[in-house]
Amino acid sequence: MEQFYINHWAVLVCAASNLLIGAIWYSPMLFYKAWMKENNFTDEDMKKVNPAKTYSLTLIISVIISYNLAFFLGDAKTDMSWGTMAGFLAGFGFSALIFMIVALFEQRSWKYIAINGGYITLYFTFIGFVLGAWR
Repeated sequence: MEQFYINHWAVLVCAASNLLIGAIWYSPMLFYKAWMKENNFTDEDMKKVNPAKTYSLTLIISVIISYNLAFFLGDAKTDMSWGTMAGFLAGFGFSALIFMIVALFEQRSWKYIAINGGYITLYFTFIGFVLGAWR
């Protein structure tokens, strides 16, 4: 039987990094204004968000996502290079592209697709890197 390994600390760091990467990606430094415009959100809309609920659910979902990728990368031969590539393939090849299909049917703009698809790809690539490197 092959050796199967998951670093649970790495998974938790990957999950928490979703909040950090998202905070930077969707910040005024990067895509906040464009994201707001593409969603037709106003500052008033953002004040209605319940941050405790949103961030708590995001963290729980991120733990599930991170464990999911960790299971795929659980082989003893996984390294930083393969982890990064697998993260990219999962992020772009599966997640961002299915997001794109949904967004096309919702008649969303290419800008909207690029902002959110870029975030999805970056996040999965990063967690693949972490899971591959932190063995």
